[in-house]
Amino acid sequence: MSGPVSAFTDTLISRERPERIVLVGVTLPPGRVEETEAGLDELALLVETAGAVVHERVVQRRDHPDPATLIGRGKAEELLAVCSAVDADTVVFDADLQPAQQRNLERLLGRTAIDRTAVILDIFAQNARSPEGKAQVELALLQYRLPRLRGRGRTFSQQGGGIGTRGPGETRLEVDRRRLLQRMSRLEAELSDLDRTRRTQRRARGRSRQRTVTLVGYTNAGKSTLLNRLCSADVLVANRLFSTLDPRTRQLPLPGGETVLVTDTVGFVRRLPHQVVEAFRSTLDEVREADLVVHVVDGSASDLEGQIDAVRAVLVEIGASSVPELLVVNKSDAVGRDAGAAHRVDRLATLYPNLVRVAARTGEGIDDLQAALADRLRVADRVVELVIPWSRGDVLAAVHREGEIVGEHPGEESTSLTVVLDDVGRARFSEFVAS
Repeated sequence: MSGPVSAFTDTLISRERPERIVLVGVTLPPGRVEETEAGLDELALLVETAGAVVHERVVQRRDHPDPATLIGRGKAEELLAVCSAVDADTVVFDADLQPAQQRNLERLLGRTAIDRTAVILDIFAQNARSPEGKAQVELALLQYRLPRLRGRGRTFSQQGGGIGTRGPGETRLEVDRRRLLQRMSRLEAELSDLDRTRRTQRRARGRSRQRTVTLVGYTNAGKSTLLNRLCSADVLVANRLFSTLDPRTRQLPLPGGETVLVTDTVGFVRRLPHQVVEAFRSTLDEVREADLVVHVVDGSASDLEGQIDAVRAVLVEIGASSVPELLVVNKSDAVGRDAGAAHRVDRLATLYPNLVRVAARTGEGIDDLQAALADRLRVADRVVELVIPWSRGDVLAAVHREGEIVGEHPGEESTSLTVVLDDVGRARFSEFVAS
């Protein structure tokens, strides 16, 4: 897939020419074949995003995974015949392969065998642009590579583990392992420094008490398009999976005059690799620290609720499940042309009556979304009555800056203000609260 990020993160799928791919899905209890097929559909999109071409797929039902090959030797021989018939370069499994299973499959099939995690990591390697994003992706790739050093003949010189295979080869393996661990340590140190900088920036935003809104959602749900439409931004928009890895933050004026910060984040998928979540944890902290999560859903998707569940599973993993959420169904223009999609969105609306429908591409529903954002952010605030002497012009100016004035009643010596303030504002102006 992607070009090398370092000496240890070389190509997973070559792009010298479009690789020919066979997909493999395994149904294990209590899973259903329909779920396996849906997983393969998504895996096909991932493979195409990575630049390869799917030529065939193989599905198997098993009571339990085979420890040696996942699919068993008989099915592996059948898979070999399929690969030979379509002249496949690589076999991609919609499951996590253990390093030993991967080696055994490659020996039996005579071609590269990788799993879903490798495909996703490869796409991330293509799309990382910022220094932080590149470091995060490289660290995730190295974590994936570490247990696979032994036996990866095309990546490292072949290493054996039995009698007669020790000596210089074993030394080379240990050298490779040590170099990889050293590189991982350096990347972790770099990311730790970047994380400290990010935390400092968040503290500065906290002192300014500027509200933050984070866009989350399944990959390709239209978050970047929505950010562009809301904030007149110019971030990259592409009809492909994981086109956004590096967070982008823009200012958004809301009805009532308040300006908030809106951040676009990496898209999620089902079973997002643990290495990705860990490597991007500092970036995903933007979600955990937000005042409001805007959960963007692709209204034209066939499995709306499944995608919502997948996103929420990641939010739980990063500790952001308690952040208030506003559900936004995007691509309502496409939904209107598809009776099935319209029925699914209507059903979703019965479950989430406060959801907002928008079409980020055309601008439909954007005013409603801005109003909903203002209302949801105001939930955490409280209306208070302040009585401020005219002689305290500094306080009057501060209240106008930090709160939303919803009523004003001037008097001879003071003015009474009805103002919306958050916890910090109420504490700061507590001496002026009307008794």
